[in-house]
Amino acid sequence: MRSIVRVQFITLGCALLLLRQTTICTAFAPSQSTPSYTRTSTTSLHIFGSGSKQTGGSSSQSLSPLPRGISPFEKSLSKNIDIQAEFRQRAKRAIDAALTDSVTKLEIEFPPLLGGSQSKSQFDDFDNIQELDKNKDWTMLLAPMFLGDAEYQGGKTWLIFPDLKECELAKVEWQGQRYREATFTTIEAVANDSASGAGGGYDAPWGANLMSGLSKMMGGEDGDAGLLGDQAALDDLSSGANLWLVIQPGNGGPVEDWVNCEKIANAQPETPMVIINGALDKVKGGFYPAVFFPKLAATVDRFYKKFESVFYLKPFSDKGVYGWLYRVYPEPWQVVWENVKPGKDGNAEVEYVTVDVLDERPSYAEVVSMLVKASQSNI
Repeated sequence: MRSIVRVQFITLGCALLLLRQTTICTAFAPSQSTPSYTRTSTTSLHIFGSGSKQTGGSSSQSLSPLPRGISPFEKSLSKNIDIQAEFRQRAKRAIDAALTDSVTKLEIEFPPLLGGSQSKSQFDDFDNIQELDKNKDWTMLLAPMFLGDAEYQGGKTWLIFPDLKECELAKVEWQGQRYREATFTTIEAVANDSASGAGGGYDAPWGANLMSGLSKMMGGEDGDAGLLGDQAALDDLSSGANLWLVIQPGNGGPVEDWVNCEKIANAQPETPMVIINGALDKVKGGFYPAVFFPKLAATVDRFYKKFESVFYLKPFSDKGVYGWLYRVYPEPWQVVWENVKPGKDGNAEVEYVTVDVLDERPSYAEVVSMLVKASQSNI
């Protein structure tokens, strides 16, 4: 049933076009994971003449190194350390810094399956449900990290799940008081709650009303049969919110999730919204054709391009090179090349080389070009 909730309903024509778009917009497709941090050299190479601005040498002195154990070439290390805990620590510091600077639209993007005994990189097989579970658990552990500030206590931190079933599962799996300090809710519930304001109410995906009607019909006199989840899992929203943590909207689910996020933000623009692994690259990069998704396309310039990437860790694997695009707010962007060399006992050794440091985010093509040239210069 969970897979039904997260299915994207589109026409065959749209599906074929989206398939073709995947080859065109690879800049916004998930890339592959990368090695643990063993930095032995740092380089700033001004490789391409683009619109991206390069920082001066002094900026590199305060750069955050890549987290340990993230390389697909160091799986033994990945499986024995808690990489996601390190991600949360860095993300929390970045969120705090951004909130101090009055940033209200924040993006968190990272590989959610890395680390632990079941560690998976982008080279491994996994499905959307596995990603959704990991993003849910990651955010459940992030939320209590804000409890040291009274502003986020007493239900003022809202955990906004993509659907009711995920909200229900989170309540069952995370029952401690420190987790219940947050408000458990969904994109639909918050959008409907804001309907009287500037938000305009929930934009339902195709097929949602059919499933909802079927659930109510099957419930009979007892009410909703709970096909889409237990309504009792939703917390009351009267306390108001000082922080929204939105878990994997749109990515693997209906595009209306992204449309509804804008509606929620419009209803209360002063409340910070943190989108966690929401695949905003796809939204901003034109992965969804405007002719088929006009509402989503309309959100890009007026809303999603205003998001600040506060913790961003994207693996790259293209043209035989491996690397990362990395940022921790308020630092600049780092392009890091993996110099993979044969090591002892047949195990690979990974050297991380900072190819460039930039104030503005480079494009996918620019990153790949920089990594290729770094690799060639090392031959």
